Amino acid sequence: MSSYIQKKKSPEILIVEDEHDIADLISLHLNDQHYSTTVARDGDKGIELALSKNWDLIILDLRLPGVDGLEICRQVRQNMQYIPILILTSKSSELDRVLGLELGADDYMTKPFSILELVARVKAIFRRVASISNSGSYALVSKKLSLGKIEINEEAREVTIANNSLDLTVKEFELLVHFVKHPGKVFRRSELLNKVWGYGHEGYEHTVNSHINRLRAKIESDPAKPEHIVTVWGVGYKMEMPNLSI
Repeated sequence: MSSYIQKKKSPEILIVEDEHDIADLISLHLNDQHYSTTVARDGDKGIELALSKNWDLIILDLRLPGVDGLEICRQVRQNMQYIPILILTSKSSELDRVLGLELGADDYMTKPFSILELVARVKAIFRRVASISNSGSYALVSKKLSLGKIEINEEAREVTIANNSLDLTVKEFELLVHFVKHPGKVFRRSELLNKVWGYGHEGYEHTVNSHINRLRAKIESDPAKPEHIVTVWGVGYKMEMPNLSI
């Protein structure tokens, strides 16, 4: 009977961290959770490994010798399929933290941090990824959405508008999906942070503004006069409902 049992592959996590004690501690505790880890101790090796395969997760320090973490995050988002990224920053580097989130990082932790909380964050990221992956495997509903000229294939993570394919970042895609699923509903920036970025991002409402501005540049014929994602002054944003059914 054992010959028919296929051993489940352990999630592969890349840790890019130049502080040896921190990298080894993270690796040790993740190994205890049956994750497979690889450590890069500088930015040059980090970017080489990050772009070498589709990791299940990258834990990325932003302040690195050689190539910095922000550039690694940027390159991963531009050149790879979706890979979850958890960034590590110091308490004094708020700007780097904001930039990391705007480049598409999924979560962040500030140093010093609890290793137990880091493990919990890793598990939460994997649960979210599994939820997204598994939602398309049941025949309950189609994973294709449409609103006016916007067409979204959630499974393939593809978007077209007026039959033109769009190149969206992870968070731009998730923001658009959220708006298309709730046409006409007004969302405060804090609500969008909670729904799209998840817990732990309180106080980063300006990140929402940046992502919406970039999303408008891709979906609006005139981003200065948006017709799809519009601003409700003093409140937040909403997706306008066209004269077509969703």
